Amino acid sequence: MSPGGASRRALCRALLAGFLTAACAVPVRTAEPHRLALQISEDEPAKMRSVLDIAANVSRHYSGLGEDVEIVVIAFNGGLDMLLQDRSPVKERLENFLKSMPNVSFVACGNTLETLAVKEGRRPPLIQGVSITQVGVAALIDIAEKNWTIVRP
Repeated sequence: MSPGGASRRALCRALLAGFLTAACAVPVRTAEPHRLALQISEDEPAKMRSVLDIAANVSRHYSGLGEDVEIVVIAFNGGLDMLLQDRSPVKERLENFLKSMPNVSFVACGNTLETLAVKEGRRPPLIQGVSITQVGVAALIDIAEKNWTIVRP
């Protein structure tokens, strides 16, 4: 073996080790979370249960794969009843979601709330933990433009 060949191999090993060290030091970019918006606009308990089933199934699926998923349920028109303290047919289950599934959020349409307030003489109370957006459909448009998947069961 020639003296030059040994030093070239040593140089190659050093360069390779340096490259591997640098490659490993680069922060690994985690994948963006999956994003799902579920629309509920009908006052139908079966559809409300379906929305919750879908949210639970999708959350469980991606959790099982070790991936993150953000889920938002946006309610307007008749679907707003799902989020109302005094009349939600899925109140207990929804409250359990709010306690145990931080990746699932619920949003009420402010316009629908205002319409109910005029019609009923008072603004109906929301289940604690539900947030409000002024226009439910506009919120769906905004998140669709940010590449969320929208599903209407």
